[in-house]
Amino acid sequence: MHLVTGLFAALTLALVAATLLPLSRSGAWWIRIFDFPRLQLLLLSAGVLLAQCFLHPMHDVTDVSVISANAACMLYQAWWILPYTRLHPTEVAASAHADAPRLRIMAVNVLMTNRDAQPLLDLVRRIRPDVLIAVETDAWWEARLDTLGDLFPHALRQPLDNLYGMHLYARTPLHDAEVKHLVEDDIPSMHVRLRLDGAHDVALHCLHPRPPSPTESDGSHERDAELVVVGRAAAASRLPTIVAGDLNDVAWSRTTRLFRKISGLLDPRIGRGMYNTFHAKWPGLRWPLDHLFHSRHFTLVAVKRLPDIGSDHFPILVELALEPGENDAEAGLDADPDDRADARRAAGAAPDAAVHDIRRH
Repeated sequence: MHLVTGLFAALTLALVAATLLPLSRSGAWWIRIFDFPRLQLLLLSAGVLLAQCFLHPMHDVTDVSVISANAACMLYQAWWILPYTRLHPTEVAASAHADAPRLRIMAVNVLMTNRDAQPLLDLVRRIRPDVLIAVETDAWWEARLDTLGDLFPHALRQPLDNLYGMHLYARTPLHDAEVKHLVEDDIPSMHVRLRLDGAHDVALHCLHPRPPSPTESDGSHERDAELVVVGRAAAASRLPTIVAGDLNDVAWSRTTRLFRKISGLLDPRIGRGMYNTFHAKWPGLRWPLDHLFHSRHFTLVAVKRLPDIGSDHFPILVELALEPGENDAEAGLDADPDDRADARRAAGAAPDAAVHDIRRH
């Protein structure tokens, strides 16, 4: 084999491996990590493909095979991320009525070790959201965020020093507000009812599950279980429902797609953009980790990634309008029997009572 052919073959083999590994149903972190950089892998495949075509034209069947394999990887990665580009139809309708009840939610991972809260506090005062969801918040961050009490007279607090603290601040009262530990004793989630315009109840679930990584968890089982549990509760709820937070999973992963199928919730980013929130300091390695999904009751007013506040995550702001019946009845993803079987397997790490525990929200 020609040396240059061997080099391109080796690069393509690595790209093929990175493309095929996520097809495994294994929750091992070293497999699930390849769910994340699909855009980066697509761009790398495109670069290798162009380099081979221009620098080493096809001479034999080996060259054709290498180019074909690389092109297949590129197209496969594109299939996953295409919905999060403007080339794809939008899933959530744009708001059509200016007088519809609206809700502006700002979500941010503050980075617990970040000890400069002022950029975030200034941003919140400028944006003035209706709801602020902050994660990775400890007692130090609680003291700083509580200075926003004039904006947010209502709060639910769970400071922790394990990177999984969570705080929820709101302009309106929080009804049935509860902190739950759905899967792991040290990983909280928050579940509340909000009342829009004093008349319309909305269920809000705030999550920050543990990610699969060598420093956090050997696998994704607990994260996946929490998403399925909340997805099932959202599907069973009679209220307009929102799920938001740092899910430690990308929008296009198999797990997030399963969550959307089981919950029936919509993703306002589809057809509009990726809104990559992590990593704020590494422009070439970014993906959407901070999410907001909602039921068909809502349309979209605006979604925006906000400026850097010193964390490794950018904040995100989503404004929704309560307009039942405006979304396409076929919008979203449907679960088939295989999906429901996958959900049963994923939920195996959660207590049996977990879904019923949050279903009333």
